[in-house]
Amino acid sequence: MLVTDRGLSAGRPVEEIVEAAVSGGITIVQLREKEAATRDIIALGRRLAEILRPRRIPLIINDRVDVALAVLADGVHLGAADMSPGDARAILGPKAIIGLSVENEAQAVAADPRTVDYLGVSPVFATPTKTDTGAAWGIEGLWRLRPLVRLPLVGIGAIKAENAARVMEAGADGLAVVSAICAAPDPAAAARTLRAIVEAARTKRGGAA
Repeated sequence: MLVTDRGLSAGRPVEEIVEAAVSGGITIVQLREKEAATRDIIALGRRLAEILRPRRIPLIINDRVDVALAVLADGVHLGAADMSPGDARAILGPKAIIGLSVENEAQAVAADPRTVDYLGVSPVFATPTKTDTGAAWGIEGLWRLRPLVRLPLVGIGAIKAENAARVMEAGADGLAVVSAICAAPDPAAAARTLRAIVEAARTKRGGAA
């Protein structure tokens, strides 16, 4: 999952980063805009939807259920202080993708699979791109969490090529990255590298089963 960040994109348009990441193998995009005006977020979301929809790549919106509705996005990613997943599900419908960030085991165990599709384990490592989170889970925390929940786990937080394999080996089903792609000189190449790591981990896991 690519999580967009305009501030890390070295002046390049978000659309350019997304296009490159998609060409490199990203399979879902989360539009995260904390500072922009609502109209601007909606306009950007619609432009991204035009890029992603023909490629059948889901677009989800960070926090904003209203924006997801306006741009006909595929879903939302919610934080612990955002709208409840149940309310978001009631508004967006049964087919929407709803992700939920969890900062501790209690939040993860309490997540309802009837309203949540995946858990964002946040942050796996301490990260400067998101400062309003609790202590980092670390690899050990991810190992402890995996047997406690059945929902897919998506690791996020300072994940890059150098540590991505460890996150997958600890039980993550996927990765969400920000700076590893947005700040990369070649976002497409960065995406290809991460995609290869994820696929190799999944193959290894399947072979061991």
